[in-house]
Amino acid sequence: MDIQLLPIHWVYLVFIGFILALLIKRRDTTMICVVGIFALGLLATETLSGSVSGIFNSFIYATKELMGTIMIISIIVAMSRVLIRTGINETMVAPLTRFLRTPSLAFWGIGIIMLVTSFFFWPSPGVALIGAVLLPVAVRVGLPALGAAMAMNLFGHGIALSGDYIIQGAPKLTADAAGLPVTAVMEASVPLVIVMGLVTTITAFWMMRRDMKNGKWRDGLVTSGSGGTLTSGINDKDTKVMLAPNVRKWLAVIIPLLFAADVIAMFVLDLQGGDATALVGGTAVFILIAVTLLAHRNKGLEQTTSYLIEGFVFGFKVFGPVIPIAAFFYLGDSAFVELFGKVLPQGSHGIVNDLGVALADIVPLNGAVGAVTLTVTGAITGLDGSGFSGISLAGSVAQLFATAIGSGAATLTALGQVAAIWVGGGTLIPWALIPAAAICGVSPFELARRNLKPVLIGLAVTTIVAMFLV
Repeated sequence: MDIQLLPIHWVYLVFIGFILALLIKRRDTTMICVVGIFALGLLATETLSGSVSGIFNSFIYATKELMGTIMIISIIVAMSRVLIRTGINETMVAPLTRFLRTPSLAFWGIGIIMLVTSFFFWPSPGVALIGAVLLPVAVRVGLPALGAAMAMNLFGHGIALSGDYIIQGAPKLTADAAGLPVTAVMEASVPLVIVMGLVTTITAFWMMRRDMKNGKWRDGLVTSGSGGTLTSGINDKDTKVMLAPNVRKWLAVIIPLLFAADVIAMFVLDLQGGDATALVGGTAVFILIAVTLLAHRNKGLEQTTSYLIEGFVFGFKVFGPVIPIAAFFYLGDSAFVELFGKVLPQGSHGIVNDLGVALADIVPLNGAVGAVTLTVTGAITGLDGSGFSGISLAGSVAQLFATAIGSGAATLTALGQVAAIWVGGGTLIPWALIPAAAICGVSPFELARRNLKPVLIGLAVTTIVAMFLV
């Protein structure tokens, strides 16, 4: 499994170090990512025109990859605008206020609801479904929007996705690569997912409460160029559109039922990932049109377009700084060959996977080192922001280590899966956690920074636990 590392690999790794350092220091990383794309293009094509063109083409590639997320966020925001201006949203969330009475209850309540929802149809549709409904309640009782985003993010894209016990997409990929039954990997992942989840969420909650008491909390709201706050419309102060109280109450019941029907349809039709998101997005469009026509009557046709424009403006403003960064990290996977041709070594599965294989090849093989290596390998493969692109590598590396050690194949496979999903599935990489950040109207970079310490602490503790389980 020897992989020849080229200068391209080392340049990519150096730029990853720069980007991580800037993220920790809360500095913008767009420019360094563009420079990184240019440098990789120059090494790959050995021409100035090819490297310059590669910058633009990588932006196009990233936009295509992210378009589904941009669309669902934009549509949900557009729908949220009309629901808030008509007072329907307030009517819907009123029953929940009796349960989420304090910031602490709001944090854990949102998290647990997100966890359950994400187990059944993955986190991105879950964020879209519950974010616009639960956030107003949380903010009203004193939980910052960034705290709500953290709860949805850590419980959904972290705990639920890293275990993936219902849909089983993640454990199937890692189990197949490791030559193990899916059930073996899932069973081995249970204690790791529990430890990782508890340590990370408790640490995040404690740090949030500490900083709020010390006055050091920054809510990380997305700001527009004019200095105003760009939110998803959830805290919109616009004048409400008049709607008859009875109509508002009926709509407050019908709308959640429509989304509940989506959940049922996901089970019956076996819809996952993008298909599930598309169902939620289409439902949101119909709700937007119906409510707008009822509320604005003769102006409904024009107002429908107006709400959609507001949603798309928000979506693209949020994704504006994200696309160049995503473009750089997509080059770590299949995008590199598509944009610059087959210049990587024969047998290469992408820059990121090559680096993971090289790491596994240079470390001594024993239980403790194996656990650390699988965590690091999984984390590195998650840096492309997918979470899923590298977990097959984690499975194959785990098989190598388990063969040498003589045991622990399922545990090592599960550990690599947990590390890859937590890093790349949407808790540390800014563009991967866009759904939660956008719905809550906060900066994805600030959310990533807030998640960094809790996730790293969780990974460290989980790795130590895995050492004893191997």
